[in-house]
Amino acid sequence: MKFSRIGNKIINIDRIERVIQQIVSLREEGYSQSQVARALGVERSFVSKLEGIGEVRRGKKIALLGFPIKNKEEILELGRKYALDYLLVMTEEERWAFLEEKSGLELFNEIIEIMVKLKEFDLIIFIGSDMRLDLMEKLIEGNIIGIELGKSPLKQDQYVDIERIEKIIKSFI
Repeated sequence: MKFSRIGNKIINIDRIERVIQQIVSLREEGYSQSQVARALGVERSFVSKLEGIGEVRRGKKIALLGFPIKNKEEILELGRKYALDYLLVMTEEERWAFLEEKSGLELFNEIIEIMVKLKEFDLIIFIGSDMRLDLMEKLIEGNIIGIELGKSPLKQDQYVDIERIEKIIKSFI
């Protein structure tokens, strides 16, 4: 256990961290600030202030999807930097593994689940071939920004301009 002395008090740091994690978990599950406060025996204003301390951004829900991406880790890092709500970025090898590791029904169900989830977002940034981009725009109603990597079918990982993606993200947050 981690303890700290503040004046004549001994503070249990581990307990503070546990309560904070419980607050975050309950809020993620959809509990109101008041419900969380009652459940954990803290003030509602504490829950609110805690969220304010940790808030990275507010507003539109943004998803970022793309394949086949050569600089996948850079794209994911950028998505995490701006706390994007959904990231699905794959290399060509990962894309084929995604397809081959599932039965036809499993693959169909997973793709449908992804498509349904994407309808929750205010903005979808999609990086892919011309054909995939066209398909995405037809399947998903809403605000889609497409970044074309070339003519379909793409068979090799493609480099994506990080600065271009960052400009798009900044224009919506």
